[in-house]
Amino acid sequence: MPKLIKDGALTPDRWTVLKEASGPEVLRALPGKNLIVPFKFWKNYQAELKDYAGGLAIWLDSDENVADIGEPLHAFALIALNFPKFSDGRSYTNARALREHFKYQGEIRAMGDVLRDQLYYMSRCGFNAFDLRHDQDENLCLQAFSDFKTGYQATITEPLPLFRRR
Repeated sequence: MPKLIKDGALTPDRWTVLKEASGPEVLRALPGKNLIVPFKFWKNYQAELKDYAGGLAIWLDSDENVADIGEPLHAFALIALNFPKFSDGRSYTNARALREHFKYQGEIRAMGDVLRDQLYYMSRCGFNAFDLRHDQDENLCLQAFSDFKTGYQATITEPLPLFRRR
């Protein structure tokens, strides 16, 4: 079973990530499933996806920008941001942009090379769901959110920097 932490608790994952697909024929093979499709797939096959019976969400790779989603952004209950390797931090920027600039209220999911050491920082940027890498212990990962009592910088979870707090 996939290891998913959402809103600070372990939860079953009701979504299927569509990593690769050559065309919309995959939709007939997965009728009614909740799918997280690549941004490029969504962009290329919007007409076919409009009639899809299951839930639909998108995921962006680290080299893609949330601003490119455009107006339909708030129609998605979930937007996943991929970490192709743990040292690629561009998805942190996308998460923060979703929360601060676009006022996105839905689920922002970290996926890919997601490690325990990143969870606290990801949550401060706006992620609220974490699809853990296969070798991560989910119970140890739950403890990551309490590793630190406070941070110095302003974040999504704490909009004032430490020196402005009373």
